[in-house]
Amino acid sequence: MRLVTRGNLDGLACAVLIDHAERLTAVELTTPQAIFDESFDVQPGDILASLPYDGRCLKWFDYHSVTRSYQTPPVQFEGRYGLAPSTARLVYDYYLHDNPGFKLFDELIDETDRFHGAHLSIEDVTNPEGYALVGFTLDPRTGFDGFQDYFLRLLDTLRDGTLEEVLALSEVQRRAGAMAEERASHLAAMRRVSRLEGNVIVTDLRQGEDLPAGNRFLVYTLFPEANSCLRIAWGPNREFVTLSASHSPFNRSSTVHVGGLMSKYGGGGHRGAGATPLETDNVEKTVQSIVEKLNALPVNATL
Repeated sequence: MRLVTRGNLDGLACAVLIDHAERLTAVELTTPQAIFDESFDVQPGDILASLPYDGRCLKWFDYHSVTRSYQTPPVQFEGRYGLAPSTARLVYDYYLHDNPGFKLFDELIDETDRFHGAHLSIEDVTNPEGYALVGFTLDPRTGFDGFQDYFLRLLDTLRDGTLEEVLALSEVQRRAGAMAEERASHLAAMRRVSRLEGNVIVTDLRQGEDLPAGNRFLVYTLFPEANSCLRIAWGPNREFVTLSASHSPFNRSSTVHVGGLMSKYGGGGHRGAGATPLETDNVEKTVQSIVEKLNALPVNATL
């Protein structure tokens, strides 16, 4: 049985749990866009986690309240979809009755909930430790590559080992060291490509500046008054532009449902974060429209 998921901390936690419950034969990493445009081949018998629904899968788990997909799941399906702090929480609840040993993973799931809900302190962002550190080393926006092999190495260690054993891995230590050593230069580079528009940080990475390693929340330390960030970057081969938005973990005053907002432009996400691909024309107009909505929506508004 194959698991198809995202290469982040939520995907890693899902893989640990599902492997204990189902005994996986393989794990593949992909993106929501690849599911949507069918460039990733979902196979009968696959389990999808933290990705849009595909009718060929055997089981589906997802917590994103708005997803970009032409396929609507049936009323009855194997798996679980709904409001939750993370997809891993849904997986945990689904399998717990028949897998009481899941209690051994309570810390992993609690920390995955906290990380993906961006319930982070300044210290978590500037000097991450534990599962937050692992989460940032997995995030492609931090600036590392080789994610499939790295993800699988973490999974091999964490499925039967401890957090301490994961943190002792040489590749984890290398990535953590690079993040610490390059933090100042990362912040300097982010200041050059970022601007504040109202309450929104707009970061434009299309100029090709080679960013030093640094996690995606560090930019909020440069603009502590901001409550949201919109990040503009090229997609693969510069065939399209990707816009990703998020709430600040420090200034939590935004009431915008980010996933709902991004769905208006063809993307999706959840309340605190979302993304959408864009054709290369009219990017600036769309960016300005999103910034205005992030700044102007009234309290308790949803899209």
